[in-house]
Amino acid sequence: MKKIIFLLAIVAATTACTNDKDWDATGTFEATEVVVSAEVAGEIMAFNIEEGQTVEAGKQLGYLDMTQLELQKSQFDANKDNLSATRSQLDASKEQMSSNKLQIDATHSATTSHVLDLEKQVASIKQQIANLKKEKARFTAMLKDNAASQKQVDDITYQILVLEKQLTATQDQISSNNQSFSQQGQGYIAQKQGVEAQIKGVEAQQKGIDAQQRGIEAQKSIVDKQLQNSIIMSPVNGTILTKYAQLGEYATIGKPLFKVADLSVVYLRAYFTSDQLADIKVGQQVKVIADYGGGKTRNYKGKITWISSESEFTPKSIQTKDTRANLVYAVKIAVKNDGYLKLGLTGNVKLK
Repeated sequence: MKKIIFLLAIVAATTACTNDKDWDATGTFEATEVVVSAEVAGEIMAFNIEEGQTVEAGKQLGYLDMTQLELQKSQFDANKDNLSATRSQLDASKEQMSSNKLQIDATHSATTSHVLDLEKQVASIKQQIANLKKEKARFTAMLKDNAASQKQVDDITYQILVLEKQLTATQDQISSNNQSFSQQGQGYIAQKQGVEAQIKGVEAQQKGIDAQQRGIEAQKSIVDKQLQNSIIMSPVNGTILTKYAQLGEYATIGKPLFKVADLSVVYLRAYFTSDQLADIKVGQQVKVIADYGGGKTRNYKGKITWISSESEFTPKSIQTKDTRANLVYAVKIAVKNDGYLKLGLTGNVKLK
């Protein structure tokens, strides 16, 4: 009887050890998946990918029809060239107008200078006449005392007469020039204002052309962006998980084309109970056991990269070390993939 009880105790102990879970948490492997969608509408002209294929980030995998976009870009380039030619013509016109304005200013300045020269001549002649009159008075007095000759007095009188005629002629010329200068001055002001108005008009046209060119550049930038978006490529290095579209189909904006994920590093999303939180932290190294079923497993080194800040109800497909726990915390553990880890595969975590 004692022998039977002893054997039953051994069996019970063995069974208890077998049922004791040799892990602290369990979960499934996942990766950061990216669904690439069409950013412009158009027929798929090339699409060279297959599910399971590895791709490089930024490498062209296909493209959508770009015919209309290229025609728009060509039209924008032509319009821009036409505006540039028009602006060059306006630049030449403005330069010619500026030259005309300088010529008008030079003519007016020369006329003004000529009038000033005549006025200086008048002042000089008047001064000469005044000096000669003083000389004549002095020689006339000397003539009375027989200290000078009549010829000397007559010569001075003749010089005064010549200068007076020259003064009259110069004054008449100044009067005529002043009248002409007054008319020219009014014409000069009108000409100058006209040229300045023309220059302002040309500058306004240039500003309008500049605004049109900026508008064309903006539209062209949009088309260039759309042309760039017509090229199909993966934003990450990874493996094509699902191909949603085929060559020749019409892609609308937002239509999914393929799903890609970087499988070089996968994440085990495991669930821990609240009493286990004291034993884990971000950056901690843990042991990860991939369970393939049938008793086949593989061990990996893992690193905790994220711990949820909120609890949730235990997913139905997940077991916890404490089966009584209802609320658990999700934890992501990064594991370097050696090619054997597959998405959706079950994995266990051992903390110590």
